[in-house]
Amino acid sequence: MNGKKGSIRIDICLTPKDVVPEGAKKPIGEEGLSPRKWLRDVWDFARQDTNRVTFALKVGLACLLVSLLILFRAPYDIFGANIIWSILTVAIMFEYTVGATFNRGFNRAVGSVFAGVFAVVVIQVAMSSGHIAEPYIIGFSIFLIGAVTSFMKLWPSLVPYEYGFRVILFTYCLIIVSGYRMGNPIRTAMDRLYSIAIGALIAVLVNVFICPIWAGEQLHRELVNSFISLADSLEECVKKYLSDDGSEHPEFSKTVMDNFPDEPAFRKCRATLNSSAKFDSLANSAKWEPPHGRFKHFFYPWAEYVKVGNVLRHCAYEVMALHGCVHSEIQAPYNLRCAFKSEILDATKQAAELLRSLAKDLNNMKWSLQTSLLKHVHVSTERLQHSIDLHSYLFTASQEDNYAKPQLKISRVLSFKNQSGEPESKTTENTTPMAMEVESYHEMMKRQQRKLHSWPSREVDDFEDDENVVSDLIPRMRALESTTALSLATFTSLLIEFVARLDHLVEAAEKLATMARFKQQTAN
Repeated sequence: MNGKKGSIRIDICLTPKDVVPEGAKKPIGEEGLSPRKWLRDVWDFARQDTNRVTFALKVGLACLLVSLLILFRAPYDIFGANIIWSILTVAIMFEYTVGATFNRGFNRAVGSVFAGVFAVVVIQVAMSSGHIAEPYIIGFSIFLIGAVTSFMKLWPSLVPYEYGFRVILFTYCLIIVSGYRMGNPIRTAMDRLYSIAIGALIAVLVNVFICPIWAGEQLHRELVNSFISLADSLEECVKKYLSDDGSEHPEFSKTVMDNFPDEPAFRKCRATLNSSAKFDSLANSAKWEPPHGRFKHFFYPWAEYVKVGNVLRHCAYEVMALHGCVHSEIQAPYNLRCAFKSEILDATKQAAELLRSLAKDLNNMKWSLQTSLLKHVHVSTERLQHSIDLHSYLFTASQEDNYAKPQLKISRVLSFKNQSGEPESKTTENTTPMAMEVESYHEMMKRQQRKLHSWPSREVDDFEDDENVVSDLIPRMRALESTTALSLATFTSLLIEFVARLDHLVEAAEKLATMARFKQQTAN
């Protein structure tokens, strides 16, 4: 600050070694184009999820099987060039999970049948209308199908069937145009429908019977991992807040870009916030899957997984807010944070334990009443709330008010001793040094508070003797100094709000366990 209101001066010192000549800059992407680095990245990507390799090999196998219909002479003589539609169907229909493949296959089948039937009807009507009206009828039908399908796929309730409308459009156009020029449109439509059916059958058989990847299993695993990552992120955030003495602060650019390499759990928590679309996609795919594995009954409540994920994401918002407090510019003094350290850690430990217990029950598909754990969370939170209420003067009161409570306690001791019949002079002589000692102790602690990495970094008392400082600025600077203590109140209130939201999370998980028929077990 240069002393003028509203103006900021930033001095940037560059050493000669920091200035890189333009001609000495390395070409962009030189390291990224290294074959060794590229192979290492591919290997790491495959190791993160081996199902990716399995999916790729299954697609290659399905394409090989359907290509045999062209490579061998007998099936090619039956279907001719229309057999290429089988390869096209496999390439378009084969999805990562079994449920997504069934969903895509349903849209493909319904769209192809509707387009084929409608194309045959229109061609017959056009041919019976004469050679002059025939192209006009076909052209108008193409325009009508294109407009109607493009409009209907934008309808909110029909968005899941968007691929089916696309299939209707391009299948109808290809059938009716090729049939118009090649002749015998009914034979052309039937051959293409047979080819599409063959490709769809091969895609389904390969995806279901060879190392199947179930969307339901993935949704179940994603929900369990979200519980665990939220618990880890909560503990990581609170420990970092209580152990940070203010000596190291990340750069502002890293804070804006959420670049915190020393906080791995934070990245997982941030991924939980962005998992809404993934949960919805997996749930929609899982609805198409037959009973399998641990999910053995029909009409499994996959929608409840999405609801639990929404409540869990609602809790993750509070953890992200806590993370924002950790990296905020205004920080409470370190010793003030330590004053409530035991209560904050206890509430955090109990909340994280409850989250991990829920994750364990969901993973094992067993359910136990979480009454005891939830009660422990509430007790620890009430203890934190009571401690904050008891020491609320540390957050809002001024320096003189902070000494009021110790002096009030001393005055009560004086009045009690006077009522007991002791001489007033003797009592005053004995307690005056005590009062002075308590006052000096609190004054020393208050000064130490402001010295230990607080914001503003310079004590307000240093400005009181400065004649160049306007007297009106002193109260404002003291108000800014008290804001540091309020930042701790913000952090604790966010933690208490997180615990309050856990009640809704337990209710949602209990409803899921009931509808999914989890095995009941007694809590330890």
